[in-house]
Order: sequence, then structure tokens, then C-alpha cells
Amino acid sequence: MTAGERQQGTRTQAGTSRRRLLAAAAAAPVLAGAGPAAAQARPARAAGADRWAVEPVHTRETEWGGVAHALGRGGNMLRGLIYHTGFPRRDLYVFSDGVHVTPGLALGTHVAFVRYADGSTMLMGDVVVTEDEIQQVSEAWQEHGIEQTALHKHLLAQSPDLWWTHVHAHGHDPVALARGLRAGFDRTGTPPARPPEHVPVDLDTAAVEAVLGVKGSVEDGIFKCLFLRRETIVDGHLALPPGLGSTSAFNFQPLGGGRAALSGDFAMVADEVQDVLRTLLRGGINLVELHNHHLSEHPRLFFTHVWAVGDAVEIARALRPAVDVTNVVPAG
Repeated sequence: MTAGERQQGTRTQAGTSRRRLLAAAAAAPVLAGAGPAAAQARPARAAGADRWAVEPVHTRETEWGGVAHALGRGGNMLRGLIYHTGFPRRDLYVFSDGVHVTPGLALGTHVAFVRYADGSTMLMGDVVVTEDEIQQVSEAWQEHGIEQTALHKHLLAQSPDLWWTHVHAHGHDPVALARGLRAGFDRTGTPPARPPEHVPVDLDTAAVEAVLGVKGSVEDGIFKCLFLRRETIVDGHLALPPGLGSTSAFNFQPLGGGRAALSGDFAMVADEVQDVLRTLLRGGINLVELHNHHLSEHPRLFFTHVWAVGDAVEIARALRPAVDVTNVVPAG
């Protein structure tokens, strides 16, 4: 190496160090001014990235009263970090593959709000719309600063025709975000809130849990199994709480006699996609979609929605090898 090359290398290292110091200095005033919660929420290292991200902070359900009022219904806290609200489309009577799809299986709109150490709030959600609704809903969200990051299907052939669209927004006024979201919902047939139905689940849930290696839950007549990505996922400059926008979820709707309809979703990084798809096809699981849910996340995530009808335990056996090739842990 020549003297000139050594000198150039020294300048490059010094410039890199200076950029890192400046970035840290720029973040310090933001975190220092965010109050006691920020002091406990140190920046998170983005997996595989040479940068830091702002962490979410814990909140209480009572802090989201303005959001609940704007949305027209209450929500609940998930893991102390995510304020979650569901909007099941109980107004829709949907069939797919000869199965009457209940709202809990695949017709559940979900939105989440997260507070960050810099005082900002992020909104993220997945919304069920009919084909007749999608254009006017999109126009309303665009008018109110609500971004759409994906538009796709969760089911194969279905009647009526449905779409699922992911929404995203970030700002310092969570109530304004909720109002913008509500402007879109008001252009759909989404019905008013009502208590969930307590429907017995006629499945061998213990056997499904044993096969998948996860503790499931029952909600609105559906048996649900959830896995979380191990990595810290960063969206832009914000670290996502575990389980937000990065889950593999499997919903089982009982059909009688131990049979079930499965509607599921795998969260994968690029190196896992082909192994998951091959494994699912070998197990007789139908592929529905392969797509992204985010625009600026790191590491990059891909999602594949799946469908199956058959014995619930056998479906679980077909899913387990695909789960095992992804970097996930059981939720809860």
C-alpha cells in the first residue's frame, strides 16, 4: 500500500467515525427531552445495519382514550407497548373453497398504535375492504396522510371479492392519526363494535399445540397460534415492538370432526422464503400470496399467506417444518 493510499484510508475511517458521533449527538437531545419513559428506552441496534433506531416505550390503556374516541371503539394493550384495536367485518358473508369464513378466521381488520421515546406515535394496520370499497377508502386515507404499504389477498377464490391493505402513519398527534384512519373506515361497511362471541372450539387444541410447539389461544371461535421474529425489526428509524408487523400467525376455524380451515401468514427474511414455500407445498398447504407489508423495514421481510382444509393436527404437522426453517419464537 502506498503512502497516499494509507492516508486516504485514514481519512475514510475518520469520516466514518465522525458521522457516527454526529448521529449519536443528534439523537441525544431528542431522547433527553422525551421524559422519564425515554430514559428507560435506549436506542435499539438495527439488525445487520450500521445505525441505531428509536425504541418504543411502555404505555397504559388509559393513555389512549383520545384514540379510542376517534376510532369509535376501545382497544387493548399488547405486551405493554402496542395499543391494539380490532374491527371484525361481521357485515360480510364470505365463502372460500366451500368454507364459510367467519370474521375471526380471516376477516379481522386490526390497527396498532405505538408511542416512541422521541414522543412520536406510529400507526400500523391491516384492513379488510371489499372490491367496491377499496378505491374510495384509499382516496380518504391519502387525503388524511395515511399511507398504504401493501394491497393483496389473504384468501384464494372468495365471494364476495375482498382485498387486504396495510396502512402506516407516523406523527406527534395520535388522535389526528386515528381520525385519518377513521375517515377511511367510514367509507366501508365496517359495523359498530360489539363484544366477541364465545363459541366453543371443537378441535384437539392440545395436540395442535404439541405439534407446533406453541401455546395457542381461543378468540371469537377461532384457535390461534402465533410466532414472533427473533430480530429487532426497524421501520425507517423506529424499532418495532416484538410482534408488530413481524409475526407468523395461524388461525384454525373448526369445521367439525376434528377438521379445520387454516388461514395463516408466514413472516420471513429473503433467505428463508424458498425453503418455506417448498416445505409448505410438500405438506399440501396452499400458497395464496407472497408479498411485503412494509416499505422501509430492516431486515427486509416477506410474507406468504397460506390456506388449507383438513384434519387440524395433520395441518399442524405440515406447518411445523416450515416454521422450523424461520427465525421465530413462540409468542407469549
